[in-house]
Amino acid sequence: MAQYKIGWMPGDGVGKDVMEAARLVLDALKLDAEYPAADIGWEFWCREGNPLPERTLECLRQTDCALFGAITSKPVAEAAKELDPSLQDKGLTYFSPIVRLRQEFNLHTNMRPCKAYPGNPLNYKDGIDLVVFRENTEGLYAGVEFHPVPESIFKALSINPKMKRFGKHALEDLAMSTRIMSRAGCRSIVTQAFEFAKKFNRKSVTLVEKPNVLRETGGLMTRTAREVAKNYPDIPLWETNIDAQCMWLLKNPFDYDVLVAENMFGDIISDLAAGMVGGLGFASAANIGDKYAVFEPTHGSAPKYDGQYKVNPCAMLLTAKLMLDWLGETDSGRRLEAAVAAVVAERKVGTYDVGLNNTTLEVAEEVARKL
Repeated sequence: MAQYKIGWMPGDGVGKDVMEAARLVLDALKLDAEYPAADIGWEFWCREGNPLPERTLECLRQTDCALFGAITSKPVAEAAKELDPSLQDKGLTYFSPIVRLRQEFNLHTNMRPCKAYPGNPLNYKDGIDLVVFRENTEGLYAGVEFHPVPESIFKALSINPKMKRFGKHALEDLAMSTRIMSRAGCRSIVTQAFEFAKKFNRKSVTLVEKPNVLRETGGLMTRTAREVAKNYPDIPLWETNIDAQCMWLLKNPFDYDVLVAENMFGDIISDLAAGMVGGLGFASAANIGDKYAVFEPTHGSAPKYDGQYKVNPCAMLLTAKLMLDWLGETDSGRRLEAAVAAVVAERKVGTYDVGLNNTTLEVAEEVARKL
């Protein structure tokens, strides 16, 4: 029996291509693992009306962690039109399977390293090394939304005088997305950021919020972060607004180290950080809970490139590195990152985004040779 069971979820589009590259490298590392396949993605929404079938959740419950490729998502109305005719008009509503995964397994922490590897021509500036901690299950992405807005919800919210001006609209002409945050969720993500900074001798933790406008939710996050920071007197806590942080990160990227934010703001700032270190082709991510984790590159499914083996696999390979670290295979993780860094630095083998013309698998094979 293998030492590890890793749920294998290629998903959609180029997710399949980069997962094939990951398997090539994991096999070169001789990781003692088996990879049970788990269905997820657009194909299963269209065919079954569920992009994350229950059988997939059951499969994942029997594994140590999971590796995930990419997902195709479309707005609700467009998604409904692509359902199999037998499923049309059945009241089925599309949801993001990766968001559901995060909530089902309470993967509360999303960690996104953004490092500028030497030799990458896409680096905004060499030497950038940021890590974003994004709260993963609450905030604006929690999925508590309404359209049309139910009358009972509207009446309940009308205790706030600022709702009065929306009364001129018909309920079917209103849509609502809520930003719900708990003190426990805020404390958890900020603590994760500080613990990481402490373990790896990082110089600061920056809270990215907007409490001057989002006074209650942003205020709760800010007050909680200040409380947590008292437990780490040697690590300064900086506070910035999301809009200003986007500017300052571009102007002075070396001033920042570990950034922490709620769900949507973390999503925004991590994509900006990824763009500074070569783009989404180099951006890895870990969704971590207390007992389980799902690892994914942050790029999308890029359907137009499906099966062409054109996209950069480095994000996926660095994601595999995060998985190895989480499993305790830190030496293999170190070797894998070093191999990726060596291939990037040599600039002999690479995909179109870095100005070269190799395929996804050719890059993975070169990384495997470096191992």
